[in-house]
Amino acid sequence: MIVGIDLGTTNSLVACFTEEGPRVIPNRLGKHLTPSVVSVDAEGNVFVGETAKERMSLYPDTVAQTFKRSMGTERDYVLSGRHFKPEELSAMVLRSLKEDAEQFLGEEVTEAVISVPAYFDDKRRKATKRAGELAGLKVERMISEPTAAAVAYGLYDKTKDTRFLVFDLGGGTFDVSILELYHNILEVRAVAGDNYLGGEDFTQVMVKLFLHKAKLSLSDLTAKEQARLYRQAEKAKCAINDRTEVTLSFLLSEEKQEQTITYKEYEEACEELLLKIKEPVKKSLSDAGLKLSDIDEVILIGGATRLTIVKDFLIRLFRKFPDTKLNPDETVAIGAAIQAAMKERKEEVKEIILTDVCSFTLGTEVVVEYEEGQFEDGRFCPIIERNTVIPASHTERLYTTHDNQTKVRVKVLQGESRFAKNNLFLGELTVDLPKGPKGSESVDVTYTYDINSLLEVEVRVVSTGETRKMIIKGQDNQLTDEEIEKRMQELAYLKVQPRDFEENRLVLLRAERMYEESLGARRKKLDHFLSDFEAALKSEDQNRIRETREELIRILDEEEE
Repeated sequence: MIVGIDLGTTNSLVACFTEEGPRVIPNRLGKHLTPSVVSVDAEGNVFVGETAKERMSLYPDTVAQTFKRSMGTERDYVLSGRHFKPEELSAMVLRSLKEDAEQFLGEEVTEAVISVPAYFDDKRRKATKRAGELAGLKVERMISEPTAAAVAYGLYDKTKDTRFLVFDLGGGTFDVSILELYHNILEVRAVAGDNYLGGEDFTQVMVKLFLHKAKLSLSDLTAKEQARLYRQAEKAKCAINDRTEVTLSFLLSEEKQEQTITYKEYEEACEELLLKIKEPVKKSLSDAGLKLSDIDEVILIGGATRLTIVKDFLIRLFRKFPDTKLNPDETVAIGAAIQAAMKERKEEVKEIILTDVCSFTLGTEVVVEYEEGQFEDGRFCPIIERNTVIPASHTERLYTTHDNQTKVRVKVLQGESRFAKNNLFLGELTVDLPKGPKGSESVDVTYTYDINSLLEVEVRVVSTGETRKMIIKGQDNQLTDEEIEKRMQELAYLKVQPRDFEENRLVLLRAERMYEESLGARRKKLDHFLSDFEAALKSEDQNRIRETREELIRILDEEEE
């Protein structure tokens, strides 16, 4: 069985294609969204999703979140003394989604189509593929999030040609893509974005506003207090959508801190973020050779597009009302599930040709002559330009720059800088040359890039015909199949919590967190109902456990409101 997965910065979800069409699969708690949060305790127990998120307020040093922003880097997360890379934490989220899907479908899930931001470079895409493999999933196909959204909207069923702009503002990444539909071909024309801009940044603005008004700095707060403040800021960010002001409060050193923030204050504080949104929109239109008036439809996806401040800004920017008929949190997962059904060639799905583009320029390092006899090395020579429709194959002829030069080393680079050192190094290969005067010998360097992010590099010596090839499958630290298997075994000691216990554990954590955040009579009330529930758990009477759990949830909901 192949499923579609939206591996998000803030939330992740899994979907499948059924006889009735695509469907989002509920997780073990009955919810569609699983927070992309992982916690590991001292005993090696792994908590994923809501349970891990609740642990943030109580045990912040055991929790990791927003690690999607670090995919493809060497960043190290330490949870309870254990070290994890971003893709290993993502693998735990994927494994949880895989188990939920298997429970729901009643069969083994062996493969997934995973969505990635259109602006993810080669490192990040390969790290995502490794995360899937570590979770026990075969990942032969990845789909860019805007393309998945376009498929989910059923735009491939339209009868007329359509140009549309997909605006994807998620929890931690931002993409703008321009796509064009003609006949049964869905073509990506251009992509742009920012891998470090998303809903989390709008939450941080709320945190900074509160601290400024309270005359506090983040360093004044303990890790627990920071987690509490962030949780309240997240709620305030969502609540201010339909209010003129919100009151943000939390407990600091047993004293209640409270500040009121108006919509106008928040809007002004977000102005810098909104301006950052404009640049990728302009860049994508420029790369596609289009004007805003050429766009037929604007589609919003990603949870952060729910924010009124973002919606209002986009209506002013695009001078039209965007299409929001689908749940922006679920659109990408549904599109990935449809792509999975296409891969399985299910009869219910109309076949569509999806084309994508190369998000970043691919090239090599060269020496350039800026004046007669004056050379400068370390310059970048583009071979496949960004936003080239893939699959693509381009060749560049390069000449020797020294007399009696016997070797040419081709560095494979990805990026947009004029200077090679500022771009991403993907690999290199070297070929031998016959000796001769400078400029007399040459090599043809051919890059071939396909839709699965595989880059073939071929270097051919023109005079001798000698050819060398290599496949760039990832970055320097690409794991082999054996290394992946070894790491899977190393991670096996971690004990993922049984599904049946998770609901009880989540309620306990939520009650403990609210107890710590409360004072006086409210704290005593919570203690009473929490003690009842703990006693029921010890009795192992399932009816009593269910009744006291439901009562405790009712009390918690009342108190939190």
